[in-house]
Amino acid sequence: MSLALQLDDLSKTFPVGKPLFGPAKAHVRAVRPVTLQVETGETLGIVGESGCGKSTLARMLVGLLPPSTGEIKIEGHRLNNANPAEFGRSIQYVFQDPISSLNPRKSIRSILEVPLKRLHGMNAEARRARISEIFASVNLREEFLERYPHEFSGGQAQRIGIARALAANARIMVLDEPVSALDVSVQAQVLNLLARLKGEFGLTYLFISHDLAVVEAVSDRVAVMYFGAVVEVGKAEKIFAAPRHPYTNLLAGSAPVVGRPLTPPEAKGTELPDPLNPPPGCPFAPRCPKATEICRDVDPPLEQMGEDQFAACHHPLDA
Repeated sequence: MSLALQLDDLSKTFPVGKPLFGPAKAHVRAVRPVTLQVETGETLGIVGESGCGKSTLARMLVGLLPPSTGEIKIEGHRLNNANPAEFGRSIQYVFQDPISSLNPRKSIRSILEVPLKRLHGMNAEARRARISEIFASVNLREEFLERYPHEFSGGQAQRIGIARALAANARIMVLDEPVSALDVSVQAQVLNLLARLKGEFGLTYLFISHDLAVVEAVSDRVAVMYFGAVVEVGKAEKIFAAPRHPYTNLLAGSAPVVGRPLTPPEAKGTELPDPLNPPPGCPFAPRCPKATEICRDVDPPLEQMGEDQFAACHHPLDA
């Protein structure tokens, strides 16, 4: 199968305390070099704690942030960060908060017309026809087009956000917590809609979420991030059932499951490391029950540990 998306050593570093003139006092590596491949038509779930770099990675993928190192390839073609339209035609973002992601001063029709005009140069008649087609595909009535964002529920607003992404005719969608702000019943409707649109338009998804049950249900593969790096990648049905990295095992055990006792909380001092003073070796070593001296000295690379599973660990768990 062909590759829809390829990341080669993609990283992001932010300056801290930079004066008006002169160099910054320090730097924070929000995303350490990430190399990933996403096949056409695949849904890749991305999970991890808050602050692990998921959203920073997503913003680099859609051109909202320039990477510090590395490159992004769409279907084998390298994207130029200096050309935002190139990103817009290739990959689109669906935001976590559907209401605040829509301009409150513009009607829904005006919002949907922007990518059609800016990215594809459509005339008014072509825009009307395309918007009608897109609105029907997300199960919304055309009369809604003359209304404003504040007049919609969260579920309706998220459908409009999805419609805006479809309007760009991009082949890849980055879904950043697309259902976390919605009621449970509405979550199911939006997830079913996304599944249908994926088949109908031949889309590829990167699905970012804290909800492991949702990620496991909708993803073909899952990438687990910790402290800015991908520490495990594998098939969705296997990665939580038989994790190889202790952090993945911690995440899987912390997710509430009916009928299973809750995992006892970790001891104090087991938060993410200080980004201004990152530890040597594996960043997860202070929290890892299997950590040894090599873990505290050498940061392990991501290595294959099964037919379709990769993990960055000196002492991987048994399969």
